[in-house]
Amino acid sequence: MKIAFIGLGNMGEPMASNLANAGYEVYAYDVIKQKTISAEKKGCIKKESLKSAVKGVDFVVTMLPEGRHVKEAYLTKEGIVNNASPGTILIECSTIDVETTKKVGEVALCKDLFMIDCPVSGGISGAVNSTLTFMVGGNSETLKLSLPLLNVMGKKIVHVGELGSGQAAKACNNMLLGISMIALGEAFTLADKLGLDQKKLFQISSEGSGMSWAMLNHLPVSGIVDTAASNNNFKAGFAAHMMLKDLTLALSAADSTNFKCPIGSLTKSLYEKFVKSGGGSLDYSAIIKLINGTHK
Repeated sequence: MKIAFIGLGNMGEPMASNLANAGYEVYAYDVIKQKTISAEKKGCIKKESLKSAVKGVDFVVTMLPEGRHVKEAYLTKEGIVNNASPGTILIECSTIDVETTKKVGEVALCKDLFMIDCPVSGGISGAVNSTLTFMVGGNSETLKLSLPLLNVMGKKIVHVGELGSGQAAKACNNMLLGISMIALGEAFTLADKLGLDQKKLFQISSEGSGMSWAMLNHLPVSGIVDTAASNNNFKAGFAAHMMLKDLTLALSAADSTNFKCPIGSLTKSLYEKFVKSGGGSLDYSAIIKLINGTHK
């Protein structure tokens, strides 16, 4: 089985590598040539162009930064829709807006190409260790045919509805994650100011009503949770500028339904301030530095 994997960044490269290591013939392409070379060293077959990567494959997997990159990859003359063979299944894993997802899927269907949107949760470690969660929107039969690939790259696949529903689920999930991190930053900063041992607060909250996934995995206080970026000067696993992007997508989706998200909006404004003041490349958990006043 032949797979084209387009977009070989921090998430895409390990996902493509895991497919290659599982025995699939993976044609790798990225607009940054060095990333394609890196993927080749990890078992993929290097392709020099998008057009050559998607010719004659059974599946195309895309993992791209933003909606504009997805449009360019799929809809241009040299892109996927105009060069993939009829019947090819398109697995779109980028985190983008619902409108773009639906538009690309509709154009693809006119060429007998079948798309599902599959944004992921789990970060770089999830991509490396094949423990990602896929939030899938699209036709159930297309999903069924895609399951062997998704099961190689992740451990949990949730079919949430029609095309675009995966992006809707990701928007809600990551808004919740961002809000959770703001709450963690406030609570643990308050604990410190009250003279409370932060390890004791974690001991209480991690097994009590204040527990969250963000707390157990990405606690913004160092020396407590092994997997937390706070232990490594907030070197990004999931960068603050990416959280801002996801919050922007979530609030844009909310606007399309005339629904107001006051806490989500406040969370976005805090990340916006943090990113604009130079914190964008740090992990999203570094927002605690803005909250506790240590961000310069």
